Amino acid sequence: MRLTARSILALVMLGLVACETVPLTNRSQLLLIPESTELQMGLTSYQDILKKGRVSDDPALNDQVRRVGARIAEATGRTDYKWEFTVLDDKQVNAFCLPGGKVAVYTGILPVARDDAGLAAVLGHEVSHAIARHGGERISQQLAVQGGLTAVEAALGGRDPGMMQLITAGLGAGATVGLLLPWSRQQESEADHLGLIYMAKAGYHPQAARDLWVRMASQGGARQPEFLSTHPLPQTRIAQIEAWLPEAMQQYRPR
Repeated sequence: MRLTARSILALVMLGLVACETVPLTNRSQLLLIPESTELQMGLTSYQDILKKGRVSDDPALNDQVRRVGARIAEATGRTDYKWEFTVLDDKQVNAFCLPGGKVAVYTGILPVARDDAGLAAVLGHEVSHAIARHGGERISQQLAVQGGLTAVEAALGGRDPGMMQLITAGLGAGATVGLLLPWSRQQESEADHLGLIYMAKAGYHPQAARDLWVRMASQGGARQPEFLSTHPLPQTRIAQIEAWLPEAMQQYRPR
């Protein structure tokens, strides 16, 4: 996507008035697209994924995910979202929530979750991405970075093309490592934080989130250095969750 100087100026001016606040954490975030656009993108992506994936027909698994998901969704207070919870028959140890509350859980993560409380930790985290509008924020961040790189290209327009390509490529890598990846890790940590609160409000003991990540850490496999990753390392997440547990326990009301 290439931006003109006028487009860059428009993005900058829009950015001055496009700051929102994340629920509970009160972090300021840049959002350059309306939520209605996010919701439509989320619905379209969800429908496409369900068409291509294999939806589980296991009634017990579907009941568990929908039951726990409904409690987490209620805890968020977003009654305007059209929540959907689907189980996909896939070995991936993963789950996701798209804008508007479109949630899918892969069967591969259920043995790691173990029980309702562990599943609540998974769903609390994923649902929090939608509540905090992390998808729209990522798009906005990428637009802002692309606008900055385009401005550099314009400033170097009279230079040697080969040198300009090297410089902008270096800046692009720097933007990824120095801006986009830290932003992504911040969002993941924020989703852990919000998810801990939501699962506690839903009546699931927040200690289960810490236990979940201990099990996730034991899954093994090669991991790249944290500063090159989109997600914090499990050890980082465990330490952060332990620090947030007293706050979450204030919201915990067992059912």
